[in-house]
Amino acid sequence: MAKTLKQLAEMMRDVDFAMLSTHSDGGTIAARPMSNNREVDYDGDNWFFACEDTRLIADLEANAQVGLGFQAKAGLLGMKPVFVHIEGVAELIRDKAAFEAHWTKGLSLWFKEGVDTPGLVLIKVHGTRAHYWDGEDQGEIMLAREVAV
Repeated sequence: MAKTLKQLAEMMRDVDFAMLSTHSDGGTIAARPMSNNREVDYDGDNWFFACEDTRLIADLEANAQVGLGFQAKAGLLGMKPVFVHIEGVAELIRDKAAFEAHWTKGLSLWFKEGVDTPGLVLIKVHGTRAHYWDGEDQGEIMLAREVAV
């Protein structure tokens, strides 16, 4: 039986970082670690902050189709680790009110001026499909209809 979005969110709760993969120049794929902010319940959307002048933002402006990879540690009694991959579409948000709605104090480690950091961009990844591997269980959840880019 396939997991629900709520069960998927619980699987992802303790994962602190995700690998965000984008399409890059010449058909290559680039990936970088992004803070997943474990204080947020997953509802099909992921939120990340980045700086305007990065390769990440250039990649997303050229092609908004992305992948997110998550790995949780092994569970109790030596259970196997949990793996989740989200396919989605990224949206770039440059609105200070949105920054404030998604800001947590731990982000100041990377963005010293908080929501006033020059060139700050909020990335919303709207998940369309999730694949998961949880010990002996694996499956796929359709999160939303594919979004045209």
